[in-house]
Formats: sequence, C-alpha cells, structure tokens
Amino acid sequence: MTLSLILACLWVVVANVLAMIPSRDNHWTRAYALIALGIPLLGYVTYQNGPWWGLAALFVGMSMLRWPVIYLGRWLRHRLMHR
Repeated sequence: MTLSLILACLWVVVANVLAMIPSRDNHWTRAYALIALGIPLLGYVTYQNGPWWGLAALFVGMSMLRWPVIYLGRWLRHRLMHR
C-alpha cells in the first residue's frame, strides 16, 4: 500500500472520529478543515496510484462529507436556473 493510500485511510479515520465529537456549529468548521486537507491528498492519491484510485478516493470523500456536496449542488443549480 502506498503512502498516499495510507494517508487517505488515516483521513477517513480522523473524519469519523471528528464526526463523533459533539459540535456547536454542526461540524462545519471541521468539514472545512477536512476539505482543505482532502483536496491535496486527493491529488496525491491520483498522482501516485492513477485516476481510478483517485476517483475511488473522491467518492469516499464525498460520502464522508455529503452535506457540503449537497449544498454545493443546490447552490450551483440555483445559479444556473437564475441566469
């Protein structure tokens, strides 16, 4: 297993632990931190292991952080509909 995949698995474990800890802001600050760490990590996984592993890591990250993805989709749909 490459270093990038080990780091991606560690990112998933950290995301799960952070989700279990109570939060006053519904975990949004933690989500922003995970996104900030996850984007370069996603590039590293793709660089080291190829595009299929990069897509797999992207889908894992999207399943972990589903609400930011849902809100982004709603925002994009709103922007495209009201042009």
